[in-house]
Amino acid sequence: MNLLVVASLLARGKQLERLSDGLTLLALAYGLAPLLGARLPALASLLCAVLLVLGVLHKYWAVRVAMDAELFADLATSRDLAADTQALDRALFELKLKPQATDARAWPARSQAALALLRRQAICLGLQLSLALATLLTLPLMG
Repeated sequence: MNLLVVASLLARGKQLERLSDGLTLLALAYGLAPLLGARLPALASLLCAVLLVLGVLHKYWAVRVAMDAELFADLATSRDLAADTQALDRALFELKLKPQATDARAWPARSQAALALLRRQAICLGLQLSLALATLLTLPLMG
């Protein structure tokens, strides 16, 4: 049941990703406004660039969280968790997604590591939201 709960929590990362994608696209559109003839203050351009970087970073964490969510959901239904864990570790190693073919960590430790990825994703979104809000509040002062 723990694996299923972790899978469910990790699946919430998709909602965070959608919000981040929206902010990233808005920053991109605003940052490209000079192509349409609009003038942007240098600070606004910098803030858009930082928002875009945070959006790309968020996307990286979102991809990792989504992969873990699917793996945890599949393993939650496993009839032989030990064998499936070994098979998973071997597959990740063969795909060069893991440095070693075996991993001595138990599932509680793996669960905590996966949830740490979700926290990183949420922190990245929080930074993105904070910067977007700060940008909106300072736009009138910029020009």
